[in-house]
Amino acid sequence: MKLPRGRLRRSRVVTEPRDVLADVLDRGLTGYAVFESQETLLLDAEGRGVVTFADGVPVLAYHTGTDRGGPPALADLAVPGPYHVSLYALDAADLEPAHRADDLRVPPGMPAERLAGDPALADSTRRAAPADRRDAVERGGSTDDAGDAQSAVEAFLDDTEKIEAIKDQARAEARERAAEWEF
Repeated sequence: MKLPRGRLRRSRVVTEPRDVLADVLDRGLTGYAVFESQETLLLDAEGRGVVTFADGVPVLAYHTGTDRGGPPALADLAVPGPYHVSLYALDAADLEPAHRADDLRVPPGMPAERLAGDPALADSTRRAAPADRRDAVERGGSTDDAGDAQSAVEAFLDDTEKIEAIKDQARAEARERAAEWEF
C-alpha cells in the first residue's frame, strides 16, 4: 500500500492501542497511523501495521512485514504492546486512491476489537462510521465483522512463525520472572 507522506501529528510509545484509536475517533482525524510493535522495536522483527482513517473511522489495514491487508493485517498486528505509534494527518483526496482497495478494508469497529479489545470503543466507532459502511456491515456485505473476524483468526492460526515467536517471547518472559522471584 502506497500512501503520500502525511503531516506528523503525534509520535509516541503506548502500551495499549486503545488510547490511539479513541484519540483518532475523538479528533475525527483523516490520515493514518503507523504501529510498530514491541517485536519490531526490541526483537528486530520486520513490519509495521498501517491503519488509515476517514474522519476518525478506520478504513484500511495493512501489515508491511507480511504484505497482508484487511482483517489478516490486524491479526498480524495484534501482539502484546508496547507499540510505537505515529499519527499522520492527510487530506481525504490524498487517501482516496488507497481507500478504493477493497481487499485492504476493515469493518469500522474491528481495529478497536482486535487491537484494543474494547467493545465499547468498537460500538462508538461503528456509530461514527458513514451510513454506507454501517449498512454494509448490517447487510453482511464485504465488511461483515463476523466473517472478517473468522478470517482474521484463521489467518493468525495459519501463521506458525508468529505463533512460535509469541511462544518464545512468553517463555523468555516466564524465565525472567522466575529468576526475579528466585524460582
